[in-house]
Amino acid sequence: MDLTGRRVLVTGASSGIGRETAILLSGLGAEVTITGRDEERLRQTIAHMTGDGHRAACFNLNQLDAIPGWLKGLAAASGPFDGLVHSAGLHKAVPLRMMSASLLDEVMRVNVHSAALLARAFRQKGCRSPESGSIVFLASVAGLAGEPAISAYSASKAAIVGLARSLAVELAPEGIRVNAIAPGFVQSEMGDRLKQFLTPEQFGAIEANHPLGIGTVRDVANGIAFLLSQASRWITGTTLVVDGGYTAH
Repeated sequence: MDLTGRRVLVTGASSGIGRETAILLSGLGAEVTITGRDEERLRQTIAHMTGDGHRAACFNLNQLDAIPGWLKGLAAASGPFDGLVHSAGLHKAVPLRMMSASLLDEVMRVNVHSAALLARAFRQKGCRSPESGSIVFLASVAGLAGEPAISAYSASKAAIVGLARSLAVELAPEGIRVNAIAPGFVQSEMGDRLKQFLTPEQFGAIEANHPLGIGTVRDVANGIAFLLSQASRWITGTTLVVDGGYTAH
């Protein structure tokens, strides 16, 4: 699990799983470049990280066509990356009767299109270490099991699972591993926002469906660190489910 000397880019690092992942990776010796849309929140993440060589780079991943050039610039400044964690994402709780084409497009653009273009950017010459590379996408148990009113989000996370499998096969000859991690409900800012749309009874049902209880962002970050490390060198194209038993039902 030692990541000393390895460079990793983490998106969505201004809060939640992305922030905790950056903090954990820094403690394991990695040099971490973090990105998000809020410069102040990125500075707060940096303040909790240990070690040297970390960088914060504000960027809006909705600028899809700009992603390859942006990542090439980051690599030129920091050195080529050994790992990429795409934690940035958008959660929308919208029942089918309120579904719209614009909402579907927004969710897929943030959750799926940016992931594909980040992978394309990562494999560019000079952007990733020639020795090895590991990409970890954030999927969700919502892409594996159904829940009402989150069909757009569920579809985007199921797409991430498929994207990881296909890219794993395509990029293996280049020495790049591609995996996804599928968290259950965890204590986070996104989780708190979701709770606002639920009745106490609905949240109680979700909690009851996690045999090991509600998880933490560190539980998920531990899985991400494993998939980045050499401990998982023979794993690619898989989705690691970290859900306290939610999908065991």
